[in-house]
Amino acid sequence: MKPQEKLAILRLIRTNNIGPVTLTMLLSRYQTGEAVLDCLPEISKNSRIALDIYTQAQAEDEIANVEKIGGQVIVRGEDTYPQALTPFDDAPGCLICLGHTHLMQKPSLSVVGSRNASLNALNLTRRLAGEIGQSDFIITSGLARGIDAAAHEGGLATGTIAVLAGGVDQIYPRENTKLYEQIRDEGLLLSEMPLGMQPFARHFPVRNRIVASLSRAVLVVEAGTKSGSLITAREASDRGRDVLAIPGSPLDPRAKGCNNLLRDGAVLVQDSRDILDSISQKTLSAPPPKMPLFDAQDNEPCDQDEVEKAKQELLNLLNYDASLIDEVVAQCHFPIAVISMALFELELAGQVMRHYGNRVSLVWRAEESESTS
Repeated sequence: MKPQEKLAILRLIRTNNIGPVTLTMLLSRYQTGEAVLDCLPEISKNSRIALDIYTQAQAEDEIANVEKIGGQVIVRGEDTYPQALTPFDDAPGCLICLGHTHLMQKPSLSVVGSRNASLNALNLTRRLAGEIGQSDFIITSGLARGIDAAAHEGGLATGTIAVLAGGVDQIYPRENTKLYEQIRDEGLLLSEMPLGMQPFARHFPVRNRIVASLSRAVLVVEAGTKSGSLITAREASDRGRDVLAIPGSPLDPRAKGCNNLLRDGAVLVQDSRDILDSISQKTLSAPPPKMPLFDAQDNEPCDQDEVEKAKQELLNLLNYDASLIDEVVAQCHFPIAVISMALFELELAGQVMRHYGNRVSLVWRAEESESTS
């Protein structure tokens, strides 16, 4: 990839309200990041939406700052970008990496679970991670306390990837500082967030989609019914990844999430052989998303008055739960090209958000004054 194209993609994904799904669609229509950047000023003018486009100087500074701490910035389309992520329309536009980037190209198992894990679960997680690592699989997790930390500890000797909710220079929780340093030196720290970004609560579900996408399967070890680990499991299932779970006592609230997963069809795990039987033959794939935005026949400019009317209708139809765009289109009384442009402008204005699987929702504007606990 040419240096200018790399800068262009970094500039796009750092521009306000251009998320990974919109980046996918823009690149699909215009083919290159440089071409998208050339068109953004006209789009901004026609839609009367002020875009604070990330400048080339800002992009160059970000890359330089990452390199100063020994890291790398990898953008979509580069040879070093992990192949496991590329089939998904919400694949990160860029990844900030600190450590051994070749680990992203190896087959992986994600391990997640309770922060308040039992001693038996922690010991079992370390043992399983070590045994799976000996079979040439990378252990991926989120560097949280509890099961995540135990998984990384078990996988250190053979390779582990920690996907962070904040910037790769932000150690969270602080109790994992030593483990963070070990992974930095022997494994890989990974984030799509810029350096210095604190891990706010809303970043963790976003982070979880990367944990789910990178691996052939997700193993859940102890999870309550409201555990964030179940979000990762759901993401994995939606993306064609296997979900594995370790059963527990029905009397232990930390086991209820896993037991529910097993009831709903997850693979029951008792030892490392159960895991290897599930993931050894697994082929990573994802169907290409069908996205009506910017179809080839929709390249003609739309009447802006019609677009404004469509935007109001869309805002009335959508809510904070994601809806399939196909269903939204079916309820609107405008041509697809007009609806597509209206959705695009609403996202640029920060009013709607696109999700994996061709879905869209209103943006929830919650206060983010504190990091998650």
